[in-house]
Amino acid sequence: MPQESNAMSPLSSVCSSVGPSDECLWARSQRGDGEARAELFSRHRSLAYRVAYRLLGNEADALDAVQDGFVKALVNLESFRGKSTFKTWLLRVVTNAALDLGRQRGRRESLPVEHVVGDDLDAGTPSAWHNPAERLERADLRLLLDKALAALPEAQRQTFVLHAEAELSYRDTADVLGISIGTVMSRLYYARQKLRGFLGIRLES
Repeated sequence: MPQESNAMSPLSSVCSSVGPSDECLWARSQRGDGEARAELFSRHRSLAYRVAYRLLGNEADALDAVQDGFVKALVNLESFRGKSTFKTWLLRVVTNAALDLGRQRGRRESLPVEHVVGDDLDAGTPSAWHNPAERLERADLRLLLDKALAALPEAQRQTFVLHAEAELSYRDTADVLGISIGTVMSRLYYARQKLRGFLGIRLES
């Protein structure tokens, strides 16, 4: 009778670490753990919203895109096979939902500065909450970046947001947009050049 191995499986090792990884939470959710499934999506909700907002430029549309993307991801959760990180897979689903919504509704006007000041970007930096000047400076920079991104051609903006904000690889960005990796690299090059020019002029003025 073969002896059982004492070595821990990779999944067991991941799940035994402090603070369960996405992969551990996914494995637990596959076994019917609702809390693990909720935590899995909750930990990426803020990033998913930021990506959707930068793609769509409107709070209501971004929230709709995140909701639609999360529903699709939940329905198709079993299709995640670990070929990429769970975050990458989830953001790919959300960005596809945002792009679909953008094609249906178009990109509407960006939100006023009050939204930028009030979002959760600084939730992890307590000093910003106690320093109004620092928080206003962050808000000004965030608004400036929103304007810079809005000034990009749509194709370049989408590619830049997916790669820089969603942290998708060249390959994942290409897959989401249905273009070649070479086109991704070209769009990113020109987007960065235009952003540097836009931000440099605005910061100097």
